[in-house]
Amino acid sequence: MSQKHNRKSIRLKGYDYSSAGLYFITICTQNRLHQFGEIKNGEMILNENGKIVNHVWDDLRNRFENILLHSFVIMPNHIHGIVQIVGVGLCSTQNNGNFVNDGGQGRAVAPTVGDIICAFKSITTKLHNTLNDTPGFKLWQRNYFEHIIRTQKSYEIISNYIQSNPSKWSIDCMNIP
Repeated sequence: MSQKHNRKSIRLKGYDYSSAGLYFITICTQNRLHQFGEIKNGEMILNENGKIVNHVWDDLRNRFENILLHSFVIMPNHIHGIVQIVGVGLCSTQNNGNFVNDGGQGRAVAPTVGDIICAFKSITTKLHNTLNDTPGFKLWQRNYFEHIIRTQKSYEIISNYIQSNPSKWSIDCMNIP
């Protein structure tokens, strides 16, 4: 049996990750390589790779009709964002990553957090590799961190953390040169 099948899931057992709610997401680059720009005077200056990541993140709301995007920051080697899955309508299966209305014939279907992150990582990797002529380059680490936001206070703390992240880069544990 391969190593891949022996890995433990880091997701909350039994939780429906297509449930309406707020999710704090962190995704790191492979080997935490600095890919997206640099911090200068407490501000993130995006390079072309960072601009791709920013565009793809913003475009997720067009790809998945049942999500809202909240606080988001791109750092040199990772991103933080809050994704909200909102009320689910009657939908059919995916159509090029978009969930479409089936006219009331089907069942409630929503993207999972995993679906959203998979699309984001896949699209950004393809665009990164095209821009940099690096076919096969692995931009992101295999997994991602998520936290289910359950209270307004937690939302405010996390949102403030995201927004202040660039100003705290010098003491950030992800700041690996």
